Amino acid sequence: MKKLLLVSAVSAVFAAPGIALAQATAPAVPTLDKVLEASGISVSGYIDAAYTHADHDIAGSSVVPRVFDNQNNSFALHQFGLTVAKQPKEGFGGLVNVTVGTDGQLIHSAPEAAPGSTFDVTQAYAQYAGGPLTVLMGKFATLQGTEVIAPTGNTNFSRSILFGSVPFTHTGVRVTYAASDTVSLTAGLNNGYDQISDLNKGKMVELGATLTPIKPLTIALSALSGSEPVSATVNGTKTSFDAVATYTATDALTIGLEYLNVSQENVGSPAIKAKFSGEALYVTYMFNPKWRGVLRTEQLSDKDGLHFGVADNKYNETTLTIAYLPNASFELRGEVRKDSADKAVYKEYDSATNSKSFTTIALEALYKF
Repeated sequence: MKKLLLVSAVSAVFAAPGIALAQATAPAVPTLDKVLEASGISVSGYIDAAYTHADHDIAGSSVVPRVFDNQNNSFALHQFGLTVAKQPKEGFGGLVNVTVGTDGQLIHSAPEAAPGSTFDVTQAYAQYAGGPLTVLMGKFATLQGTEVIAPTGNTNFSRSILFGSVPFTHTGVRVTYAASDTVSLTAGLNNGYDQISDLNKGKMVELGATLTPIKPLTIALSALSGSEPVSATVNGTKTSFDAVATYTATDALTIGLEYLNVSQENVGSPAIKAKFSGEALYVTYMFNPKWRGVLRTEQLSDKDGLHFGVADNKYNETTLTIAYLPNASFELRGEVRKDSADKAVYKEYDSATNSKSFTTIALEALYKF
């Protein structure tokens, strides 16, 4: 037994340098992010959770000027978003973007396969890039609007009234041509407003231009026009024009303006060309790298009741959002928003009466990875 123990000990002494040398010279196992980087694949995402309190019953109102934050008094996982993409500067690629959460059930394209589902394939398209030309085919976000579906692309917690007045996505083909460093042009053909399958066999044309006439100023123009369903048996041409201007006055101050005009033919009986229009102003100020303030004010004139169903009514809102940014991955946003209208359309709590205004407060936590 003693001999066996002695042989084992000697063997261990001679083996130790070999083991140490093997450990020192063994190639390191690459991490997942290094593997993805080497393959040209990018993965990013975010988690968006918030609490909203309203002083009126907006969830029970017939008119709700909100898209996502329409809870009366509730915590909500608004979105878990994940994007996987391979988009080389030259050649073929693609992108897939999914949204899961309470917001996911509100952005489904028609026809909705699973009503009420909190899972949504928000974007999924193949791409070809060659020189100044980029071609997308599949499902992609609209050109229109200042704000976007993903909260990481916005500076307020709540979305604007105008955000809910344009489509979320289109399914079709889109071609973008970078004519110069200051001019980019876009043209496309798709199924229409939020239609993954065409509802009436009519197609919609999209046109867009992004201009940078001077370095601090960016102007984005977009137009949509095509046959859209008005009812189960009636179609009519729907046209939407949107203009967004963003001016970076200083490193701390940014000012944004948006104008939207929408019309729909063959509405009502007798049929008319119904319209609505709106304007929005954004003022963003970075007090320092960790604190940001945003003021948004807007109005929408729904003369024919095309958008909210109440004719001759105007809707206004003013929002103040303060954001704390301790690092590049996390934001904490506090927000106060007041909505008002010319006519009483917002439901009171525990009452059959309506009010012309209501106020909400919200707290949002946003983590990006």
